[in-house]
Amino acid sequence: MNYIKENLNNVFKDIEDACVKVNRNKDDIVLIGVTKTVDIPIIEEAIKNGIKHVGENKVQELVKKYDLIGSKVKWHLIGTLQTNKVKYIIDKVDMIHSLDRISLCKEINKRAESIDKVIDCLVQVNISKEESKHGIYKEDVIEFIKNVSNKFNNIRIKGLMTMAPYVDNPEDVRIYFRELKDLSNEIKKLNLENVYMDYLSMGMSNDFKVAIEEGANMIRVGTSIFGKRNYMK
Repeated sequence: MNYIKENLNNVFKDIEDACVKVNRNKDDIVLIGVTKTVDIPIIEEAIKNGIKHVGENKVQELVKKYDLIGSKVKWHLIGTLQTNKVKYIIDKVDMIHSLDRISLCKEINKRAESIDKVIDCLVQVNISKEESKHGIYKEDVIEFIKNVSNKFNNIRIKGLMTMAPYVDNPEDVRIYFRELKDLSNEIKKLNLENVYMDYLSMGMSNDFKVAIEEGANMIRVGTSIFGKRNYMK
């Protein structure tokens, strides 16, 4: 499993290079290791070599891995979250990245309230308006966040998340990262209760360097750490 250490060192170096380029501090970047389909021993190896945050797309997989790994890392639910599965993760995750509809807010708020917890969430924005992607369109985000701020005391919005289109040249998605950063700044000025624009979760293995240059401080990296995986497993 030496490849994990080597891959992680390469990712840390890329993060540092991107930060140097735009005069940012590499320590301000939260690296989330995306562990979809990755087996426990390999995740443990990544933790040993510097991974402090783990992101899972599926509730079932997160719960199974949480039971074995526990609080050695911070847990992020980064995939689409069905309302009927909130109850399984509400006491386990440190952050939900995919807040994108009021029905989900109601369920998260209810479950968080029942265990006396305020849950940190990111609002998922479909910045490129791709039909295949989840998230709220940019023009609807502020109204949605105001709604959450007014009605759901057990949800704390900590920022925004997006998935840029997959392209061969990361420069082609720079515009989307810039748009999300601008939106974040706009929301920050509103000073809404329980709303903080602390995090911009954007950038994955193929484009995280460009995302960092445009303001990302939370990146979700899977392939560059764990290699290509068979998602049909």
